[in-house]
Amino acid sequence: MLGELSTRQVYLACGSTDLRKSIDGLAILVKEGFNLDPFSSSLFVFCNRKRDKLKILQWDHNGFWVHYRRLERGKFNWPTDKTDVVNISCRELRWLLDGLALKQNQAHKAVKQRLVL
Repeated sequence: MLGELSTRQVYLACGSTDLRKSIDGLAILVKEGFNLDPFSSSLFVFCNRKRDKLKILQWDHNGFWVHYRRLERGKFNWPTDKTDVVNISCRELRWLLDGLALKQNQAHKAVKQRLVL
């Protein structure tokens, strides 16, 4: 399911979220807390206070998926600024899931597909 990342918007819930919330609790947080549509094709990513667990809420055709990731060692480089929600690229989400910072100064710039004649 997460393999289709390149076609989706990704939103991070900055700060910490109580990950005891179920699908319904996370969907309500997306709808009422962030004024976004949980039924869109976007991914909504939440992190706990210790920054070692993530939940990703995803709507797919007729139901929700919740992807859960727990690190055995280390922490996610999670944004702690006061912004409620941040829109990131799928590439940045992959970096985050790999334990890297959202902004990679050393990374190559993304190349856009173009028509070659």
